[in-house]
Amino acid sequence: MVIRMRHTRAHTGNRRSHHALKAKTFAVCTNCEQPKETHIVCKNCGFYRGRKVVDVVKKVEKKQAKKK
Repeated sequence: MVIRMRHTRAHTGNRRSHHALKAKTFAVCTNCEQPKETHIVCKNCGFYRGRKVVDVVKKVEKKQAKKK
């Protein structure tokens, strides 16, 4: 079967221009001052926007108990 309407290199390049990976943006946590991803809970202390969202100690203990 033959290609009827071939896409030019420019057309293909324009389509693929959105396929690039973007670098992650980091911010400083207001609670523990460790770098964290923006709009995501801090993995070090469990705070997000000044509120404790995740109990990190409990999560670590649960993970260790599961390992045993």
